[in-house]
Amino acid sequence: MAAERLGINDAVRFLGKLEAVEEVLSVADLFLMPSEAESFGLAALEAMACQVPVVSTNIGGLPELNLQGVTGFLSNVGDVEDMTRKSLFILDKNNLPRFKENALKRAQEFDISRVLPQYEGYYQQVLEKAKEKVQAGV
Repeated sequence: MAAERLGINDAVRFLGKLEAVEEVLSVADLFLMPSEAESFGLAALEAMACQVPVVSTNIGGLPELNLQGVTGFLSNVGDVEDMTRKSLFILDKNNLPRFKENALKRAQEFDISRVLPQYEGYYQQVLEKAKEKVQAGV
């Protein structure tokens, strides 16, 4: 095990699968997401909803969600040194409160009460266009 080999076994907790991840996130200061592939980043959004800033890779939908220097930082896949530097910057007591506040504000932009009407509006447009085509005999 890497933690044992590094001599940090006593400082690391491997929690396994969790049913109530928000309980852990609510006491976290930082969410590290070093993914090599990611579509949207739901786990990052869940962290941000718990006021936890994110340091993630800049792949998939993560750059749309995790705003560079606002809600956290983005790094290239595999750039552990950059992720470490950015993590330490966020964890500085002068920076952490701002990142926590920004993370929550960003997560609120994805609240179902805001997103659902957008989806409904889009589906309504699609249905109307399809109806117009049917009426026109296309």
